[in-house]
Amino acid sequence: MINKRRALITGGTRGIGKATSIMLAKNGYDLLINYRTNVKAAEETKKEVEKYNVNCKLLKFDVSDFDNTKKIIEKEIQDQGVIDILILNAGIKKDTLFPLMDREDWDRVVDVNFKSFYYIVRPVITGMIKQKFGKIVVISSTAGLTGMIGQVNYASTKFGIIGAAKSLAVEVARKNVNVNIIAPGLIYTEMTQDLKERHNEFMKTIPSRRPGTVDDIANAVEFLVSDKSSYIIGQVIAVNGGVVT
Repeated sequence: MINKRRALITGGTRGIGKATSIMLAKNGYDLLINYRTNVKAAEETKKEVEKYNVNCKLLKFDVSDFDNTKKIIEKEIQDQGVIDILILNAGIKKDTLFPLMDREDWDRVVDVNFKSFYYIVRPVITGMIKQKFGKIVVISSTAGLTGMIGQVNYASTKFGIIGAAKSLAVEVARKNVNVNIIAPGLIYTEMTQDLKERHNEFMKTIPSRRPGTVDDIANAVEFLVSDKSSYIIGQVIAVNGGVVT
């Protein structure tokens, strides 16, 4: 009997992460879903994905906490085996013009969005290399490709993880581990509720004249974790309605 593939999704209980968790469950993956504080959202997501007859375990940890993140992921691998699919989705934004930006807002965004790349990927990648299979999808942002007013901290981290993912991709490609990046454009989620006030302004800059949906991103993830993407390595897939980057 062939064991099911297992996928770890960080920030997997709301927004893009939740849509991705549901998509993976529909495709038969057993799930490890990370969240930080919202127990209710986590339990609701777990209940929803289990409708698809997959195993789902919730992992409560802050991705910016190196020691705890490492401990939890390593224990999971020790107890249950290699994580086959990794979706790096957890992220935050603390927007303000750079001359007004507090050090705390800079550090927090860097810790969660960028440093966590090392914290999460490092304990997972060894198993992928040993078994000669793995899929890693990093959720970046169009802001990491173009820059954005009021998002020097956020855009810096999203640009940084693109560089990290591209470099890792060429390191591990010969081991049949695929690393790729998705750069979403405007997607209305809980994190971007404040942007709805500028909806009409944003629509003028998007050729498709609509915001993206969380399912638009989950669909791109679905392709990148499938066998159909095996010759795609270190690429940025911009899912942004035609915004030039």
